[in-house]
Amino acid sequence: MDSLSTGRVARTLAQLFTEAEQADRPLMAQFADAEQPEQLIADTIAHHVAEERRDLRGFYRGYADNYLNVAPEYGRFLYQCARARGATRIVEFGTSMGISTIHLAAALRDMGGGQLIGTELEPGKAARARANLDAAGLADLVEIRVGDARDTLAGLGSEDGGKVDLVLLDGAFSLYLPVLKLLEPHLKTGTPILAENAFDHDNEYLAYVRDPANGYLSQPIPISEGRGNEFSVFTRVAAI
Repeated sequence: MDSLSTGRVARTLAQLFTEAEQADRPLMAQFADAEQPEQLIADTIAHHVAEERRDLRGFYRGYADNYLNVAPEYGRFLYQCARARGATRIVEFGTSMGISTIHLAAALRDMGGGQLIGTELEPGKAARARANLDAAGLADLVEIRVGDARDTLAGLGSEDGGKVDLVLLDGAFSLYLPVLKLLEPHLKTGTPILAENAFDHDNEYLAYVRDPANGYLSQPIPISEGRGNEFSVFTRVAAI
């Protein structure tokens, strides 16, 4: 069974992708020039990370109405990864309006249930994501924690649901590595870590997951070309 193709999930996603394209069109146009020199791209990313570190909430408040969502093909890939993994407990960093969340929660529903813990900095986005999940009939599978992920995920532990068996990182660039390290004690061996916008420009997250000594096997994947998608697997023997 594949709930992405029919029913409430399919209808909700179709509507959200249309809304997202309209809302983000001006922003995406700024990054659409494929002829940008590498140094300009690197400088843009460096500026973005610096602004996050200077004022995380203030920086992302400027994107409060942007969806900043995964592409349809990447959403399907997320669904496939969750199904292939047989995931029962997923953590998503950067829920936004809930498009990626719906793909992951649909996989949980199609496998009989589970738990998805999302975290979102902007309260308004979290509220809209909850409404979208409700429209898709998936709200009962998802808990969205509002605030800085370094705080909202700090209390994650086996006492509230067990080990994590799939992670999506799609939030503030500068927090990928801190969030991953926060989650590491709760990861199962073999857990996939999917990172969007993990651009290969002086990226401490990529340096970490691409070093086998840190307990990961990692490589970029050509889905949604140009989006910096990295696929990693946690190879370390998980703590009991």
